[in-house]
Amino acid sequence: MSMDLNDYTIIKEGEAEILMHAKNEVFYNKTQVNNRDMSIAVLRTFISRWKQEHEALLSKRNKSAAKLPENNVTVSEVDDTLNDSDMNTEKSNEECEGPAEKSQDDTCTTSEEPVKTEGKVRGELKPPRVLEALSASGLRALRYAREVEGIGQVVALDNDKGAVEACQRNIKFNGSVACSKVESHLADARVYMLTNPKEFDVVDLDPYGSPSVFLDSAVQSVVDGGMLMCTATDMAVLCGGNGEVCYSKYGSYPLRGKYCHEMALRILLACIESHANRYKRYIVPVLSVQMDFYVRVFVRIYTSASSMKNTPLKLSYVYQCTGCDAFHLQPIGRTVSKNTSVRYLPGFAPVVPQECSHCQKKFNMGGPIWSAPIHDQEWVTNILSDVKSMKDRYPAYDRISAVLTTISEELPDVPLFLSLHNLCATLKCTSPSAVIFRSAVINAGYRISGTHVNPLGLKSDAPMEVIWDIMRCWVKNHPVKAQPADQPGSVILAKEPVLQANFARAVASLSKAQAKKVARFLPNPERHWGPKLRAGRQITSKHISLLGEEKVNGCLSHQDSELDAKRQKIEKLEDAPAES
Repeated sequence: MSMDLNDYTIIKEGEAEILMHAKNEVFYNKTQVNNRDMSIAVLRTFISRWKQEHEALLSKRNKSAAKLPENNVTVSEVDDTLNDSDMNTEKSNEECEGPAEKSQDDTCTTSEEPVKTEGKVRGELKPPRVLEALSASGLRALRYAREVEGIGQVVALDNDKGAVEACQRNIKFNGSVACSKVESHLADARVYMLTNPKEFDVVDLDPYGSPSVFLDSAVQSVVDGGMLMCTATDMAVLCGGNGEVCYSKYGSYPLRGKYCHEMALRILLACIESHANRYKRYIVPVLSVQMDFYVRVFVRIYTSASSMKNTPLKLSYVYQCTGCDAFHLQPIGRTVSKNTSVRYLPGFAPVVPQECSHCQKKFNMGGPIWSAPIHDQEWVTNILSDVKSMKDRYPAYDRISAVLTTISEELPDVPLFLSLHNLCATLKCTSPSAVIFRSAVINAGYRISGTHVNPLGLKSDAPMEVIWDIMRCWVKNHPVKAQPADQPGSVILAKEPVLQANFARAVASLSKAQAKKVARFLPNPERHWGPKLRAGRQITSKHISLLGEEKVNGCLSHQDSELDAKRQKIEKLEDAPAES
């Protein structure tokens, strides 16, 4: 393929290099380096886990096969028994190790069938196949192929001819390793995934905007125990800017609270679970992050009709008070156990009265959202240790290690969070320091942690009654000006605290990272660090906030020079017949 390199800019990220044309023909966003680095870190841990699960399964089968002469049973009967036992010992998402144990049998979907050799059952695990459904320039696929050890084939799709040509050009530019592992196809990702069910160990969805139209086919394309990585950049929709649009795309209604970005994560997880349930499948989140201008979730997908019944236990509606910061969760379902049987029933309702018991205001209702844990803390610990051991191989090491550190200290079983500044704004009082407030919660006998979503956010299992009692005690020591009696803050402060808060400094009031002064929330590395224009869009003066004044002015002057050149060419063509 002949081309003039002067027309292209070479962009290097990690070990991959791509050629980008001067025009905005194929989408590329430098900001997504955080996204790509995080995905590579998760993919490395997934491959390591994948191998461990496979080895554990083979070991289990070998032990069973060794008993064959004694019991006079066939290998196939052993396999059937193991399969049945795996299905019978499945655990719900609330039990951290359940899905991993169950998935050990599922990991053989991409391997050769075990065969009996001298009384042993042996199987070979093939390298995991990865599908990048929306590849654009192919940078992500190239980084996977060149940087992730043990990875197999990487299939890069795009339905834009220019993007596929750019991807193929970049594959050749990256040498033999990329050419042997990465292949690019012009195809509609939805059709391709539907026609290749359970073909890929990892499916990566990173669309420009909402992933909702791809989810149904994506959950079918992943093998049992495989990984689905999914990004959503339509944050205005997910965070409550257009609630009706969010409901039409994701099946949930968002609320505009301080926790809206975490709610966006939980809405996306609930949507993926809904699509998976239609095919007797369910998800197990291992990592869910909100970074920059998007949310990104990493979930494993399993097939089990019995475990799928637990889905209503993992979903809840949210009641948010319109006057104060109180919110309550309404689980969709519940279970009743009797002897060995389990009955699935609707959840008890209502969890709130018509008016808020704290400020006497009405509630807004949102959801349903995923109310089960959104991270697997063991995975997070392994990913973080892997990232720290290979820091030189991550261009965005500082950012992703900071995010992972904060996630590792989150309370995993507490959905959503409170904002200390919002609590004080409701009461019109000065704010206590985060350490003092944390200490009061801990001294009251409850847990509290930060959240990676918001540096001012606090997760706690303390009920709102305790939170407001702590704030009432704080206001007694730090009086506020009198407010109108009908204001939410006045109604709350009119009640005497039942709990007498203890503001003495608690040992656990600082997390380990805070105590060691580890950076957890970093500023953007440069100005205009955010979303960019779609490929092919003409840059105009209204894009200064996205791209910066210097770049916009440069593009506009370049466009003007091109128009002048075209105009001069047309004038010459028009004058040519007159001269002859």
